[in-house]
Amino acid sequence: MGFPGEPPRRQPYVQPDASPPAQGEHWFEPAPHGRGPYGPDPTATAAAGPPQPPRPAQQPEQLQQPAPPERRAAPPEQPRQAMWSPYDEGPRSRRPIFIAAGGLGVLVAGGIGLAMLANSDPTPQSGTASPPARASDAPIPNNPGGKFGFAASRATDRHPLGLKEVFRSRKVTFDGQSYLMTTSRLDKKCKDAVVGSKLQKALTAGKCTQFLRASFRDASGKIIGTVGVANLKTSAAASKVASVGAGKSREEYLKALPGKDKVTKFLGTGEAFAGGWSHGHYAVMVWFQYKDGHLPKKTEVKKLNQAAFGATDATVTPALESRSLTGKRP
Repeated sequence: MGFPGEPPRRQPYVQPDASPPAQGEHWFEPAPHGRGPYGPDPTATAAAGPPQPPRPAQQPEQLQQPAPPERRAAPPEQPRQAMWSPYDEGPRSRRPIFIAAGGLGVLVAGGIGLAMLANSDPTPQSGTASPPARASDAPIPNNPGGKFGFAASRATDRHPLGLKEVFRSRKVTFDGQSYLMTTSRLDKKCKDAVVGSKLQKALTAGKCTQFLRASFRDASGKIIGTVGVANLKTSAAASKVASVGAGKSREEYLKALPGKDKVTKFLGTGEAFAGGWSHGHYAVMVWFQYKDGHLPKKTEVKKLNQAAFGATDATVTPALESRSLTGKRP
């Protein structure tokens, strides 16, 4: 096996299997009865008389070596003429050297192959094509920028708001103050969530598609209120709605959403702190009052203001800031 982009590896060198000795070749065949392992026949020695020194011109008869493993280019081997002795000198003694040389060649070739494998670069070459990008690597759309990012327009923030997205927890806390949500509602007819003809017309002209509201009470049960958010087409339309709801006459305002509990059921009766502002293409509106509906003093107005912004910043604000960053539901 190799690495991507590499040429196929050379097959390892294999020494050919040695052929077995030819039929009739018994290299270490025991001597006949009455003869030593490699000595002359004693009967022949007695008949010939005392030993004679060899003639100078005569050479001991050399035995032919066993045939090496059969090769395609080698000529056929001659039949064996005489029994071989390990003490003889001649061509037969070169076979171990030939095998050792062949083994050395295999080792050298194997070493070269290992060296080439170790020195090969596993990294793909610069010309190698990179793998295709995965679907998860798809680029994220660029934020439109500006103060409100994706939330500046419904064109870049197309998903409708959900009640659980904006008012996800029944009990919320902000700046050390806790607020309990008692009820919530989503209206697709935005004009049903407000009071005042001018405000209703502004919502219609701004292509309002939904109006979400939720009501809260503070920990003491003395301050109650409703928080609402309208989904309009553009930032300009949201700013228009907010400006109409902030008129001095206070004839255009968010309709309070009474709860079924003993505290927030009084919402919408008496004097209240009401107002609104915009966040991109969303218009945020509030209505907060005291439970008994009395006209608040200046110090009490400050407490109503604190409760209104506290409940809103614990619910609506984080949801709209998330839309500004992503343009999607969390």
